[in-house]
Amino acid sequence: MPGGRLTHQERQRIAAGLAEGLSYAEIARRLRRPTSTISREIGRNGGPGGYRPEQAHRATERRARRGTPARPPAAGPSDGKAVEVQDGAVELAVGMGLPKMTARVLVALWLSEDGRLTAAELTRDLRVSPASVSMAVGYLLQQGLIRRERDPQRRRDIYVFDDDTWYHSMVTSARQTLEAAQIAKEGAKTCGLGTPAGRRLAKGGAFLERISQDLLASTERWRGLLS
Repeated sequence: MPGGRLTHQERQRIAAGLAEGLSYAEIARRLRRPTSTISREIGRNGGPGGYRPEQAHRATERRARRGTPARPPAAGPSDGKAVEVQDGAVELAVGMGLPKMTARVLVALWLSEDGRLTAAELTRDLRVSPASVSMAVGYLLQQGLIRRERDPQRRRDIYVFDDDTWYHSMVTSARQTLEAAQIAKEGAKTCGLGTPAGRRLAKGGAFLERISQDLLASTERWRGLLS
């Protein structure tokens, strides 16, 4: 595995990998570098959304001439294995349908020390705009994937992912599925049960209704595991 500073060509390949949507771990594998090296490089040079290879290379040369240490990376997992866990969790969440920015916010809360971060902390740690964080937490709150608490002393919101969040997110998902089942059943009546569309909607509605009811019952039955 090569050592030493990243070359200009390697930085260009990092930028190309980010443009392709590759994870830090995959970029590191292609460059035969530790994932932590890639994470630090991107974190101290604009983040995944603002990384520019030429600017990053010039900044490294300036730091080398001055002999000053590089700016530390964003807060969060610092060793290579932890970064790989973070990247893998983001990829999993994206694969399940979450937008990437929303997935990054969710995983940041998952992996934070106590599962509690403010919008300002998320903005700082992820190196993204406050508007991006605002949109992400809005979606996560709506889906029951996080909850919001108010800090009365500092007059700020705190976003929380704790053990109860697993329960509430499952209940929210089951209820949304149950609503879809009701819409399908009503659509079947409107179309007529004697029509192909009506029969299809009726079957789908019955299936979704039973699944959602089973999920709600199972969620209540196993809630104690989170205690």
